[in-house]
Amino acid sequence: MEKTVFITFEGPEGAGKTTVLKKIEERLTERGVDVVATREPGGSVIAEKIRHIILDKNHTEMDPRTEALLYAAARSQHFAETVEPALKEGKVVLCDRFIDSSLTYQGVGRNLGIDAVKAINEFAIGDRMPDVTVLFDLEPEVGLARINANAGREVNRLDKEDLAFHQSVHEAYLHLAERFPERIQVIDASKSLEEVVESAWQCIAPLV
Repeated sequence: MEKTVFITFEGPEGAGKTTVLKKIEERLTERGVDVVATREPGGSVIAEKIRHIILDKNHTEMDPRTEALLYAAARSQHFAETVEPALKEGKVVLCDRFIDSSLTYQGVGRNLGIDAVKAINEFAIGDRMPDVTVLFDLEPEVGLARINANAGREVNRLDKEDLAFHQSVHEAYLHLAERFPERIQVIDASKSLEEVVESAWQCIAPLV
């Protein structure tokens, strides 16, 4: 079986990870690498339907535990239907968000606890973690300002949380980077797009 490479892109709102992922996908494709780019929540038909429920800005009454379980359900389906088959075929998988988003947003942002949310997600996906996670580090104020300036970007329920929520998520990401240094590589997302793409490439190139 060919070597599998599973790379995830993480970071607070407005950090630019989706844009950078597309640039990295283009580079890999130009080099003849068979790559699959996907996202969470979503990435498969069923998971995309769950995404719509989770991120609907009108669903303000959603209980934090319901939110965490829906993310885990979407992740389980996405992993089984999209990620795992691609890895078995020897493809490089680039995923916009994965388990670390749940650990930070629900574990810390929603005060459910990192270990509790980790247990839910371990049930959902087993022990298959990314080979490397690129964490786009950006102050929440900057990220939210970027979102507000981008009229074409999807505005979801999490974007509407207050600054304190996003600050707690940002701090949680940095905590995870300290907890899992062998997997999570932090890059400065406040730099120019070209610089951020190059930093991300340096994290990924050794694997592919």
